[in-house]
Amino acid sequence: MTLIRVSEAARFLGVSDDTVRRWLDNGTLKGQKDERGRIVIDGIQLAALAKSQASLPDDPTGVGSSARNRFVGLVTNVIMDKVMAQVELQCGPFRVVSLMSSEAVRELKLEPGSVATAVVKSTNVIIEVPNGGYGS
Repeated sequence: MTLIRVSEAARFLGVSDDTVRRWLDNGTLKGQKDERGRIVIDGIQLAALAKSQASLPDDPTGVGSSARNRFVGLVTNVIMDKVMAQVELQCGPFRVVSLMSSEAVRELKLEPGSVATAVVKSTNVIIEVPNGGYGS
């Protein structure tokens, strides 16, 4: 079982340590003490809370798609030369960067402040864990 300390849980959830402690106090999360007497939270419980609290804006396009990784956000930066462009979106807590043709940027009228949806369809997803993992 993976056990995660309060400070780590706060970082993963994007909240303060005090918020995690309040959730422990009011029963939103259930904690236990580790061998050193520190309060820890079961990783499965924390993952369930993170998933239930995760929310991105609704996709305004209403487009049906087989892609499951769709991130709605705001364009925050566009760097463009004659042929290629780098477009950066802020999608909730996630920063998504796309490289595309400058022609596509012009056709889509992408500029800072534009609403856009990043659709990620990839054959490769890399997952990394800290050295030794958590709670091993």
